[in-house]
Amino acid sequence: MKGTFRLVRVMGINIDIHSTFLLLLAFFFLVMGVRGLILILGVFFFVTIHELCHSLVAARFGIKVKHITLLPIGGVASMPEAPRVPYQELLISLAGPLSNMLILVIFYYPLLALLGKETLIYPLRVMTGQVKYTGQLNILAHIYWINLVLAVFNMLPSFPMDGGRVLRAILSYRIGYREATAVAVRLGHIFALLFAYLGIVHGHIFLLIVAVFVYMAASSEGFQVEVTETIKNYSVRDILARDFIHVRPDTPLSKVLELIFRTHQEDYPVIEDGHLRGFITRREIIRGIHEKGKEAKVEKVMRGDIPAVEMSAGLHLVQKLMQKYNTNAMPVKKRGNIVGVVTKDDINRVYLMMSEH
Repeated sequence: MKGTFRLVRVMGINIDIHSTFLLLLAFFFLVMGVRGLILILGVFFFVTIHELCHSLVAARFGIKVKHITLLPIGGVASMPEAPRVPYQELLISLAGPLSNMLILVIFYYPLLALLGKETLIYPLRVMTGQVKYTGQLNILAHIYWINLVLAVFNMLPSFPMDGGRVLRAILSYRIGYREATAVAVRLGHIFALLFAYLGIVHGHIFLLIVAVFVYMAASSEGFQVEVTETIKNYSVRDILARDFIHVRPDTPLSKVLELIFRTHQEDYPVIEDGHLRGFITRREIIRGIHEKGKEAKVEKVMRGDIPAVEMSAGLHLVQKLMQKYNTNAMPVKKRGNIVGVVTKDDINRVYLMMSEH
């Protein structure tokens, strides 16, 4: 994700922080001073544990999580794909909220002994409207009960919360993955509208931000599943254009730019002596021209990590590989020879055509 930087590496998983998170820290520092910083850092410590538990359970099922990104609205564990086996998704999704509940159990009696019952319970009474806030909130007690809020919020039965994935896993046994996803997406939209209404009525800007995030994330989840389900019966062979152009490692970027202007092709296999040396997409071409000039050679900016896919590969598999390698196009091979290029636009075209039927 753009705008992130590495914070720490835990159990082989990078913990990244988005630059906008610093704005959240600054806001709480201005409003609450040092107490605000402690509050946010404490809450996001629990968020990190929550996401790590998701990641560790996913790893047990062979799903590798490379990094966790901390955003102002929470944490996101980057999985290459959502598990399609219902019981796997169920266990992975439950791991996060259960970690929050376990924290509540572990720390209850130590905090009770340290703070006393009245001080410890006071934030919960404020949250539930039993008493009015007097400004005497203990920061440790506050963080403790916010952890409960995180668990409850995440178990709402709608996307993108963990509860939505739990619901999908359970419903998948009865109505199938696609329909179960649609139910969780619709519930996500309903909760988003509810959050927006409460945010407007009570003047809570943060609730409005959460509403927008929930609505967009639910829609995105639904769209991704719809695309995957629509294209899963098609392979690269079904959509591959046989006429394609390749470039050499020593080709100047100015020549590649001319090719883009004269053809519809924007992504090129880099071939030398009949062997694939790399791959260059429009993104690398534009960046290379800006950073190194038009006469820089292709080999200076090409990517060497993008593999070629077989003609027989399913489009849903290619879509996952594009996400994994963060690319909009991939070279295609047949019996070891490069025979074309498949792009994200090609895959989207199949979805658009077939979704009309």
